[in-house]
This record gives sequence, structure tokens and C-alpha cells, in this order.
Amino acid sequence: MTIEKDIIIIGAGPIGIACALECKKRHWNYVVIEKGALTNSLFNYPRNMTFFSTSEKLEIDNIPFISNHPKPNRDEALEYYRRVAISNNLPINLYETVRSIKKEDDVFSISTSKNNYSSKRVIISTGFYDIPKLLDIPGENLPKVTHYYKEAHNYAMQHVVVIGASNSAVDAALEIYRKGGYVTMVVRGEGIGERVKYWVRPDIVNRIEEGSIKAYYHSEVIKIGEHSVDIQTPDGLKTIENDYVVALTGYLPNFDLLKESGIELSDDGRKIPNYNPETMESNIEGLYLAGVICGGKETHKWFIENSRVHAELIAKHISEKTKL
Repeated sequence: MTIEKDIIIIGAGPIGIACALECKKRHWNYVVIEKGALTNSLFNYPRNMTFFSTSEKLEIDNIPFISNHPKPNRDEALEYYRRVAISNNLPINLYETVRSIKKEDDVFSISTSKNNYSSKRVIISTGFYDIPKLLDIPGENLPKVTHYYKEAHNYAMQHVVVIGASNSAVDAALEIYRKGGYVTMVVRGEGIGERVKYWVRPDIVNRIEEGSIKAYYHSEVIKIGEHSVDIQTPDGLKTIENDYVVALTGYLPNFDLLKESGIELSDDGRKIPNYNPETMESNIEGLYLAGVICGGKETHKWFIENSRVHAELIAKHISEKTKL
């Protein structure tokens, strides 16, 4: 049996929820489909993570976000978006994976792990946190290697290599160090990333300068062994003792889903999807993009505070274009 809807929203993150609220205001027949938990990306963030944005910049639909400090943490964000979704009785199907999106005769057919749907419009707001950028080196599949960081306790008294110099890598390195881990950072660039949170950057720089955290710049991990890691540095190959590798080298949107849906991606290596920034409609009529997925590989350009407006742009365009 095929379930008929006016609009299918794929992804129940903050922007997907914002799109759902816009649909609810207009009394459209819609459903949100999410392959994981509600706000799955935020759920998988480190437990002690603090947002760069202040709470009012994370609000959707002018619903107040009250936090204990100006910059909320992960748990406060989960609580906020959970309450927004539940109190508004938004129709969200969790733990349901979209397998394909096909358009025929102005109608989209959406196949998932649980159901088949048809709709006049589709909004993709799936973010980018589900597919890590792999190192493609020997040993990357060892159990000691992870591309996600949750907390530091299990790394106490262990030799840990943290790969990367972004906010997530810096947060992990500092927390593991303060929980008693022996941290070595491996960074491809010349130093700690310029986009690291301004109140954290001096901390990591000072810990490296005093030797509490070891850092190799202009360097790459080229092999991971059971009890060691090989690092190619400007001074040659170095092999260091190692118990765990936390490879925080970034994440990617689900490009396969976009391409299979017919959305064009730029061929300049950035893989930016083709969409109209004034309406958020892609090159496929009726298929819209919202949130971080609009940035392709440039995932640092979009986040909650500057993409929450996408929901209103999409709803406005649909309202002007056709009556559902």
C-alpha cells in the first residue's frame, strides 16, 4: 500500500522540524521521515559539547529556547527540539530509512525501509553527520579506531591519537587530556583551525605549547597498528605507542541519495547541489533542499542559525506556486 502525502520531509533534525512546523501552519498533509533518533546528528554529538551559537540563534519558529548559559550544550538542545516536536504533535516516523526518491508525472515515489509513499513535494534536510570522511589507510577498520567521539572516560590512562584540528577534534583532545589520557594530535595543516571556538582555541594552543598535548603539524597518519601508529611528518616517519585513534576528519552528506534523486552536483570537487537560494528548490521541480546539505562538501558554511530560514523560504515558494 502506498501512503499519499502532500509533502514528505526527509530528516528530523532542527531544520526538518522547522519545515514540519511551516507545513503544520498551512494545514498541509505531510510526514517527516528520519532514519535514526529525533535530531539524530545532535544525539550523536559528544555528550559535553557546547554550541558555538547562543540559544536564541538555535530557536525555530520563534519558540523560545531557554538555557542555563548563553551557549547551550548538547543535552539542552536535545531537550528543546524534543519538546518542540512533541508539544506540536508533529508526525515524525523515526528509525525509517529512505531508500529511493523517484519522480514520474509530477509525483514523487518514496521508498523506505518500512513503507512506500507518494507526494507532490519532497524536502531533503538530512544534514551531513552520518557519513565520515575515511582516511583510507591500513588499520582504519581496527576496533580501536572511531570516527565519532562521545566522552573521555574510556580513554583515561590510554595513548590516544586525535586526527584533525577542527572544533570536534580540539574538544576531544582537551577533554581526553583532562580525563587522564595521553593525547597526540595529528594535523594536516600548519596549525589549529581558525574556525575553532574562540574561547577554546587559546586553551588548546597553550596545552600544546607547554607539552601537555603533543601535536604533529603538516603530518598524516599513514598506518594504524594494534599497538602503534605510523605518522608521516616533515621530519620523516615516526612510529608512536598507541591504544586508540579518534579520527575526526569531517563528515559528508549522502551524495548517493541526491544523485539518485536526479539532483545535479557541482563538478569542481565541492559537490554543491544545484538549487535556487531564493526558493531552495533544486533542479528537480518540487524537490527542495534545506539545511547543511546545501553546502555539499563545504559543510562548515551552513549550520542551524543560518539555515533555519530555509523552512520559511520553501513553504513560501510552495504556497505561491500551487495550492495543496
